[in-house]
Amino acid sequence: MPRQARIDASGALHHVICRGIENRRIFRDQADRKGFIDRLGSILTATATSCFAWALMPNHFHLLLRTGNLPIAGIMRRLLTGYAVTFNKKYKRHGHLFQNRYKSILCQEDSYLLELVRYIHLNPLRAQIVSSMIELDRYGFCGHGFILGKYKNEWQDTKYVLRLFGDREFLARREYRRFVEAGVALGKRNDLIGGGLIRSSGGWEELKDLRRQGVLFKSDERMLGDSGFVESVLREQDEKFERRYELKSRGYDFDKVIERVSELLEIDIEEILRPSKKPERVRARSLVCYWAVRELGMSGTEVGRRLGLVQPAVSRALERGAGLANDERLTLME
Repeated sequence: MPRQARIDASGALHHVICRGIENRRIFRDQADRKGFIDRLGSILTATATSCFAWALMPNHFHLLLRTGNLPIAGIMRRLLTGYAVTFNKKYKRHGHLFQNRYKSILCQEDSYLLELVRYIHLNPLRAQIVSSMIELDRYGFCGHGFILGKYKNEWQDTKYVLRLFGDREFLARREYRRFVEAGVALGKRNDLIGGGLIRSSGGWEELKDLRRQGVLFKSDERMLGDSGFVESVLREQDEKFERRYELKSRGYDFDKVIERVSELLEIDIEEILRPSKKPERVRARSLVCYWAVRELGMSGTEVGRRLGLVQPAVSRALERGAGLANDERLTLME
């Protein structure tokens, strides 16, 4: 059975799990972990991607991310490729470091964000990398200690999580810590590490109860959420597909986007294609990036190659282009 395409959208919440090939170690020492964290932070910052939880394990890692300017697939491609190249060079090895397909589950935020934050941050304790909650509080390779204020970084959104526990930071941290500790007794939560009918409904027993009540439950292996959430996401994906099909049927490609931007902003096509820091060119190129990636579905790498931009510059241009299109009510199709 062919693999289904990943589902993503701006602002979507994802639980990402990535393992080493054949479950081999992907972090051999502290330097490996620190290098991975630095790379992750740089990518998330450049793409305005929010991170609410993370944990590094010897042979895998967990991330809880909200999509920013770059789809999660783009984030992971840059992260995994960059780290694997560095790792292989350091240890004089060749071949794949990670399993070919990482797991990315689109999650319903209201129902699952806090449960996933707790689940992810308890991983080192469940795996006995640390022996107690006190050790976990000071463990530097998962996001728990950062939420407690033991460590700081610029890319983990600790404030968002703490606001869910109260307005006063000290009290919010105390309540968050109690919440996490209460999860120790719950053990491994299989219902939180994948999507689909059984997990989204809360387990097999809960699903049987729903069936006895005659409740129909819409599900998808790529998502963790209730029936309404799954239906709304799938409907949005269908609409996006239909729009891209319509654009393609009407002859819209990268060159057509350039022409449309040239017409709307009254700037020559040659000026758009030429790298420059002049405000009018920056505006035009930003709009091209936004429409090419979000409307046509082109990759940021391909758009960057066509415009002579590196990936971080494409991500920044996407954000500017989105703002420009929204503020001035500009549309790709006439």
